[in-house]
Amino acid sequence: MKGITFPAWHGKHYVTLAELLVRLGSFDLDLTWRVEFDEIVDPRCAEMERRSADAGMDTLTLLSLTTPFLQLIDAEARGFAGDELVLVLTEFDSSSWDVRAVDERVLSELRHHYPGAKDLSAGALTPDGATGGSPPR
Repeated sequence: MKGITFPAWHGKHYVTLAELLVRLGSFDLDLTWRVEFDEIVDPRCAEMERRSADAGMDTLTLLSLTTPFLQLIDAEARGFAGDELVLVLTEFDSSSWDVRAVDERVLSELRHHYPGAKDLSAGALTPDGATGGSPPR
């Protein structure tokens, strides 16, 4: 799984989870999502975690819960195709996004929209696709 990182803030514009999901378009439409937070900042976060505890949620359900203005603090959204983890969106302290994907086209699409994106070093990824450090749990 390869990855990129980019700032969550572009000038005064905050890149939300909703924006990332929309930017990914058809790449993430058929995925099942599980979302975890270190800090619950809104009741919608609790609802996302509740739905994640069950069978997960589809992309449209996740999108409906994120809305364009929901700013997250330390959150991770994992997208599964069946039982396979194929996409991980990790937001760190409302300051940056790390995106890891099995499909390089996902990363290319985001590089196009966020030209300051940098590649994550392959050594920083664990076998399950997580980065080192303390991921949200």
